[in-house]
Amino acid sequence: MSKPVKAAVFGTGSWGTAFGMVLADAGCDVVLWGRRPELAEAINSTRTNPDYLPGVELPDGLRATSDAAEAARGADFTVLAVPSQTLRGNLAQWRDLLAPRTVLVSLMKGVELGSAMRMSEVVEDVAKVGRERIAVVTGPNLAREIAARMPAAAVVACTDEEVARRLQTACHTPYFRPYTNTDVIGCELGGAVKNVIGLAVGIADGMGLGDNTKGSLITRGLAETTRLGVALGADPLTFSGLAGLGDLVATCSSPLSRNHTFGTNLGKGLTLQETIAVTKQTAEGVKSCESVLDLARRHGVDMPLTETVVGIVHEGKPPQVALKELMSRSAKPERR
Repeated sequence: MSKPVKAAVFGTGSWGTAFGMVLADAGCDVVLWGRRPELAEAINSTRTNPDYLPGVELPDGLRATSDAAEAARGADFTVLAVPSQTLRGNLAQWRDLLAPRTVLVSLMKGVELGSAMRMSEVVEDVAKVGRERIAVVTGPNLAREIAARMPAAAVVACTDEEVARRLQTACHTPYFRPYTNTDVIGCELGGAVKNVIGLAVGIADGMGLGDNTKGSLITRGLAETTRLGVALGADPLTFSGLAGLGDLVATCSSPLSRNHTFGTNLGKGLTLQETIAVTKQTAEGVKSCESVLDLARRHGVDMPLTETVVGIVHEGKPPQVALKELMSRSAKPERR
């Protein structure tokens, strides 16, 4: 009888914990790492994550630790579930602890500030491993719904299809259906840019605008995401799938979406600092909108919605003014 797959999940936030549940439900031996010993102790003693998923009973195959070396030891898959802008610093501390042949799995949806690197590129740069040992899990996966074991689908992306299939098996449950894809670029960009568009739709909702506005923002947001992806070498078909349209729709439609909620508060008139103060968890699009725009400009890609979000979030432009500027752009064909 073969031994169970071991997975280390670095990050005890809502998505890291929920994905740890998926892995445990699929039969893996899962260790969650968190920086706070008291939270790890609470997870083990109460079988819940009181800070991020209160009231959700965790499966028996999952335990927590604040010892990074203990979590990493012997892991077949090392899952990274920390805020995207902290990945480089955190991974530099964990790099020497990683199991020799472990596959590094990114749950993060962002682009690094300064370098404009995708998360898998940061992993490759810091951990010094080949791309065949780096995978991405993405799609319409709101953590609270996954934790409630509501049916969902996802994409498991890796340049090595066999590695993708191994991870697919490791996280396939009756409620979580993963599909494989080798287009890591497209899958990562879909996940990163949808956070920015989620902010835009949230702002529109906060301003009291209607469903026509929402539909337009989602569709044009997908168009500029695809433009950027194609410029970077992604398969345009990826953006019509779970990592593109699927994730975008979930983020722009759900009150469970951090980015949508953050944008809604901005649209209602709260300042950036006021919105940050009432937001308990990281809304990745708040920082990534700048790095996504930086990436687009480096490749000569026009991303007006992303530029508008940056103007509102980081330059203090009133949403009403930004909307007027966006709507007054020169007319052009749809497919350009």
